[in-house]
Amino acid sequence: MGLFKRNPFGHILFLKKWLIRFFGIATHRRYRGFNELHIEGSEIIKSLPDRNVLFIANHQTYFADVVAMFHVFNASLKGREDNIKNVLYLWNPKLNIYYVAAKETMQAGLLPRILSYAGAITVERTWRAKGKDVTEKREVNPNDTENIKVALADGWVITFPQGTTKSFKPVRKGTAHIIKEHRPIVVPIVIDGFRRAFDKKGFRMKKKGILQSFIIKEPLKIDYDNDTIEQIVEKVEYAIEQHPSFLKVIRTEEIETQKDLNRLRQWKPNH
Repeated sequence: MGLFKRNPFGHILFLKKWLIRFFGIATHRRYRGFNELHIEGSEIIKSLPDRNVLFIANHQTYFADVVAMFHVFNASLKGREDNIKNVLYLWNPKLNIYYVAAKETMQAGLLPRILSYAGAITVERTWRAKGKDVTEKREVNPNDTENIKVALADGWVITFPQGTTKSFKPVRKGTAHIIKEHRPIVVPIVIDGFRRAFDKKGFRMKKKGILQSFIIKEPLKIDYDNDTIEQIVEKVEYAIEQHPSFLKVIRTEEIETQKDLNRLRQWKPNH
């Protein structure tokens, strides 16, 4: 029976485990070898509960961002301190990690469909279809929000609240509604360097020797009863460093060295 144990979405955990192992080994040198992944805050991952954790992050590629998160989360849980040395941390990966992704993205080809089995919660974007913004927004599919609820009840969920790989786009209110309704621990992550190292999909490497940064921040302080949706949205924008005020300092596309990264890390917005 254990061999065919399934998660709440019907995925066989044995198959999911081997899928994560295979793709983890295949992609490891993308973050440690061809490029270098600078990690901060791995101790925060180790202190989190097993369920009802929502990770919010800025977004730079369709898949390379998520794959890096699987690496960092599992490495941190296995005792690695801000590094992903020795890929054996994926031998027994955490299997209740999910990520929110656009349905049309996950259905665009065989490889995305396979990767979907690793933990995708597919949603229909109300503001965008076939790579273009739509003038008339569609109704939210209630199954999408229900699936996110199920995933939070079972484990950790990764979401990209801007819903796009473009920098400094507004945070969608849907994320704030999820936070207010389900009251998860909300952990911000700020990434950089991925769009310079990979193509938009995150499959093909464009350039080697890129500093990729992965900063895990302390959980957000949220008053679930009294904070408004607008206040939560603003907190999310500041936490993932996508609030318009960050444009006054340095665009993420200009961060090329450790010195640039340190300069951005030390800057605090006035709010």
